[in-house]
Amino acid sequence: MKVLKAAQAIHHTANGVDATLADGATFSIQALENTLFRVRYKPSSGYKEARTWAVAPEVGRDVNWSGRQRDDLEGFSCPVVTITDDDAGLKVQTVGLSVTLQTDKLHLAWQDGTGQPLLQDRATSAYFTSARTGAVRHYLQRDKAERYYGLGDKTGPLNLQGRRLRTLALDSLGVDPQNGDPLYKHWPFVMTRSKAGHWWGIYYDTLASCTFDLGCEHDNYHDLYRYVEIDDGDLDYYLMAGATPGEVIAQFVRLIGGTHLPPRWSLGFAQTAMGLADAPDAQQQLDGFISRIEAEGIPCSAFHYGSGYSSRGKRRYVFTWNHGKFPDPKSLNARFHAQGMQLVANLKPCLLDDHPAYDAVRAQGGFVQDVATTKPVVEQFWDGVGSHLDFTHPAAIAWWQQGLRSQVLDYGIDVGWNDNNEYAIMDDGAVCHGFGQPLPMHRARPLHPLLMTRATFEAQAARQPGQPVFTVTRGGPPGLQRYAQTWSGDNTTCWETLRWNIRTGLQMSLSGMFNIGHDVGGFFGPTPSPELFVRWVQACCLNPRMVMNSWKADGTVNVPWLHPQVTADVAAAIRLRYHLMPTLWSLFERASQRHEPIVRPTFYDFPDDETCFDDSDDFMLGSNLLVAPVVESGATTRKVYLPRGPAAWFDFYTGQRFEAGQTHTVPAPWSKLPLFVRSGAAIAVAAAVHGRHRHDDPVSEVLQFGP
Repeated sequence: MKVLKAAQAIHHTANGVDATLADGATFSIQALENTLFRVRYKPSSGYKEARTWAVAPEVGRDVNWSGRQRDDLEGFSCPVVTITDDDAGLKVQTVGLSVTLQTDKLHLAWQDGTGQPLLQDRATSAYFTSARTGAVRHYLQRDKAERYYGLGDKTGPLNLQGRRLRTLALDSLGVDPQNGDPLYKHWPFVMTRSKAGHWWGIYYDTLASCTFDLGCEHDNYHDLYRYVEIDDGDLDYYLMAGATPGEVIAQFVRLIGGTHLPPRWSLGFAQTAMGLADAPDAQQQLDGFISRIEAEGIPCSAFHYGSGYSSRGKRRYVFTWNHGKFPDPKSLNARFHAQGMQLVANLKPCLLDDHPAYDAVRAQGGFVQDVATTKPVVEQFWDGVGSHLDFTHPAAIAWWQQGLRSQVLDYGIDVGWNDNNEYAIMDDGAVCHGFGQPLPMHRARPLHPLLMTRATFEAQAARQPGQPVFTVTRGGPPGLQRYAQTWSGDNTTCWETLRWNIRTGLQMSLSGMFNIGHDVGGFFGPTPSPELFVRWVQACCLNPRMVMNSWKADGTVNVPWLHPQVTADVAAAIRLRYHLMPTLWSLFERASQRHEPIVRPTFYDFPDDETCFDDSDDFMLGSNLLVAPVVESGATTRKVYLPRGPAAWFDFYTGQRFEAGQTHTVPAPWSKLPLFVRSGAAIAVAAAVHGRHRHDDPVSEVLQFGP
């Protein structure tokens, strides 16, 4: 690789500086807001990715389908900066952030508004390009006391110090819940807490896959460092600083367009399972589910159809129905609605080579193509081979939205669930239309799940103008939160997954994905034991998303009555969710309006309490509720640290008072999720209507805890 060296000329602008390099490239620093700066390297040949689909600073105003020009500054205030030049270098400063550029070797050192140092590039060399591979690298100095968070759906402890991680999305069924990488998202955002307690984040705006080395690599010729390598993309990053993690996350989420507020029903408990829709008598199975959930008196707000409604054998054909298994799907769907359940249908973006619409889509150029042959790229997909739809081609978008209307919405289903959309196309010659400006797939893979989800979202919005829209996606890059809920993907049933999924969900929240959850009970692997099942339901019952989903080789289905001996405990955890629905809904509103995570680690609300940075199974639901799931087999008590700051903490169920800043051992029978409220908090709850909780139950009272 070749290091980027001294600037040959410097041009001052109203909000930054442009440095011209020896080969005609430019290295620019721009102040976009008082605590948000942008740094970019633009080769003399121009950007490789001239457009962005992630940056959308005017919340509520979406990016054009064809993207936003990379250098478009619309939506930013672009404050006038102060520029000074002294022995330390060229300093660009706003009231909240400053950066000093050493022009002789392209080195940046950052300070907050008070002049306290935040971070700096690696002293020996910081910016590299490779003519051989097209890769670019950015190196930063590293301190062993720093803590790193973000990168989306990552496994293991929240602090990513010492790991090497990739943003290449894959279908990760069976992944190791502690060490596995990558998962389903492309999310090149890292937030750092410095040794001194300062917070800052960097978002690398690229669709190319990235490798983040956060202290794994060591080189004797350099001091401690970390780096990102961008695979044949652009080096264009946004740096944001704040006094707390919340300030940093809010700036990032605002940068990428905010968080969509879904309909209230989507907060309720939902059920799905591949085994139900895959069964040869699927309609009868689902009819039986409706009767059973009603008989058990368990609240359920939605049912998610697995892809079995479109399957023939093991092969799945999007926007088709197997009427042998579903002789009258419209009447079945009407019965779901009559019982108060909304319907969500699984959708897949790849057409198998014998799909009835394959030739018609190919004739329109609607598939990702091989650049040399101009024929569709055909690769492995589920139990066959097929071609992926090109969501950068207007014809493919139109075909998708028409299929959604005629084969899903017209059948009485309310929502499309965008699944298996990682676009793990391996063909180096694969290219997509790019709305008339072709894009190689290695720089467009994450774009397709984003646009697939947008296509689904907008078709549903057009169907019911003025009504709140809901959709789900498994894959995608920053920007997906403008449209969809997401989850941690196809997890495996075991105690280790239960524990580590908690961290993955919190990492997603710290990354700016707020509407998240996990497959309750474990999707893949063995049937959960009664104890594991009830603990899993409890751990997930206060996540933003609560969907019970499974695929078991023996045909077993995770349903609330899976183990009769714990059905009452499972139902109690689900009812707890509905009891707290008014509080949960208020947190969704705050997420949308104020860019705040719904669930978060305790250090988010208590960043001055060092104990909160220890690895923990606990999490906060908003700023007032501390949830302490049980994740160990055989445990009937739970040790929980209650952060210092409030005057005290209270047991949600009994009102028992606990001292703050201490570790307590509390009872944790199978029938109870340990839950604590900070002193002074008011918690809005709902009472059952007609003996049963619903997602739209009104607030019945506000519980006050402490003075």
